[in-house]
Amino acid sequence: MKKVIITGSTGMVGKGVLLECLDHQTIDEVLVIGRNSVEIKHPKLKELIHKEFSNFSDVQDQLFGYDACYYCLGISAAGLNEEQYTKISYDFTMALAKTLYKRNPDMTFVYVSGQGTDSSERGRMMWARVKGKTENDILKLGFKQAFAFRPGAIIPLRGIKSRTKAYQFMYDYFMWLVKGIKAISPNSVVDTTHIGLAMINAMLKGYDKKVLTPKDIIILSKL
Repeated sequence: MKKVIITGSTGMVGKGVLLECLDHQTIDEVLVIGRNSVEIKHPKLKELIHKEFSNFSDVQDQLFGYDACYYCLGISAAGLNEEQYTKISYDFTMALAKTLYKRNPDMTFVYVSGQGTDSSERGRMMWARVKGKTENDILKLGFKQAFAFRPGAIIPLRGIKSRTKAYQFMYDYFMWLVKGIKAISPNSVVDTTHIGLAMINAMLKGYDKKVLTPKDIIILSKL
């Protein structure tokens, strides 16, 4: 039986991953780390309320013995400068990743990135450079397995809502368009269940790519 950690569980992607993990028969413990409670009661679920994501030293002893971390914490770059966005998207991610690597080097670490991420770290788009650096540094940190998921357009299932107002507006009024794109190109759009199952299967079965496109996520979710 497996034990996993999830961040960003109050967000759309993270909640989707959480629900799949709680339902999955191979997982017997899920630890969610966040600033606020996910307000879900489940015998598998443990919560660690942690306010300072730039430093995990005071809780590191609670992070030992886990098989995977699904890092779903993220934020839109809208209205943020590069320093602000880097703190949340890079510094927070690496602070937890480095802490977990010291405690669980044989774990699987999955980082939710995004389509358009710039692996060269030199492109014009600020968010893409920051995401690219985060991906690169996670993948070379030394975990037994590490993956970057670039999901692109996502269909929320199981009653999940996006906490980002602009995204939820799109889902409320333009989901027909997203579904139309998926009908034309089935491998270009994923849903929250695809992402959750793909993360679980990444831990259990691995995958032959480190950076996963929507098509890879769908394939991995069905292994």
